[in-house]
Amino acid sequence: MKKVSAIERVGATRWRRFRLTLTAFVESCAGSLSSSHVSDDLPDTAKGRSTTLEASGPEGPLAGTLERPADGDGPFDTVLIWPGSGPVDRDGNVSGILTASTYRLLAEGLAARGIASVRVDKRGVGESRDAGDGNDVTLERYADDVEHWAEAIRGVPELSGDVWLAGHSEGALIATVAVRRPLPGLCGLVLLSAPGRPLGVVLREQLAGNPANAPVLEEAFGAIETLERGGSVDPETLHPGLRRLFAAPPQAYLAELIRFDPAAALGALDESENAAPVLIVHGSRDFQIAGEDARALARARPDAELLAVADMNHVLKRVASDDREVNVATYTDQNLPIVPAVVDAIADFVARTRSPDR
Repeated sequence: MKKVSAIERVGATRWRRFRLTLTAFVESCAGSLSSSHVSDDLPDTAKGRSTTLEASGPEGPLAGTLERPADGDGPFDTVLIWPGSGPVDRDGNVSGILTASTYRLLAEGLAARGIASVRVDKRGVGESRDAGDGNDVTLERYADDVEHWAEAIRGVPELSGDVWLAGHSEGALIATVAVRRPLPGLCGLVLLSAPGRPLGVVLREQLAGNPANAPVLEEAFGAIETLERGGSVDPETLHPGLRRLFAAPPQAYLAELIRFDPAAALGALDESENAAPVLIVHGSRDFQIAGEDARALARARPDAELLAVADMNHVLKRVASDDREVNVATYTDQNLPIVPAVVDAIADFVARTRSPDR
């Protein structure tokens, strides 16, 4: 009872930080794609031209945004931005929790550098909410989505057909699985704020790194260990603050992520005929993913480019302090730009790795 009462006394701001630290790997969504449709029904932006890109999913339409450079008619190279964990929408936001607009800002920055991008709503999220069951997901089903989005991009006449896959956070795991396949037009893989160790290890560090989580650490670690052994956890037996993380419908997916080794998977690509150039980007102020994760990925792929960005956090924003409150405040500030070095690095990577005949 003391554990429960201690957590119940946590204030609203601190509880919000607790939820952010968990990173909500549940409620993630997937989908399937077979055809695409572009509609010019969104207004032009200062840095690019935004249009909707719609694709058919297993039970309804999947939706995304195609951001094209404001100048020129193409053909444009395209970065497919794959979102992170939880119900994150195409712009990089979760209602009431995360409003950093990281993916929208990245897309606009790339458009200013002459590069198009596609950012998407996962199945069950945003305008893809009716595409299928957002809890019925696996890494391979997400990889299906990536493959079909690559096909959709090749179907847009003003795009070059060359695709760079940029996965953020959990999206980097999905991207690593997806590039095992011969993706249409794939020229490179970009891993942003990417886990490099199994999720069980990362989750333990995330939970232990926030003092507000102390009363539930033992219980959370026990649940993680159960999933690592291949067992299941009844979320109703856990503290209320942990039930969302270990929720029953997507728990099998969480267990898959907990057992998945990103560095080993990335290293295996080096031996595959589908191996693509890799850019790894990590920020020194990322309190969700440690620098060791980026180094583990770089060790697995010695030919990969590793960019360590000083003072950048998990959502690609600049933070000049070790103060966690200051860091977390950027998660809800869509007016704060992302670090320009990220856009520059991706744009340069695209220029150096595009198809030889272009």
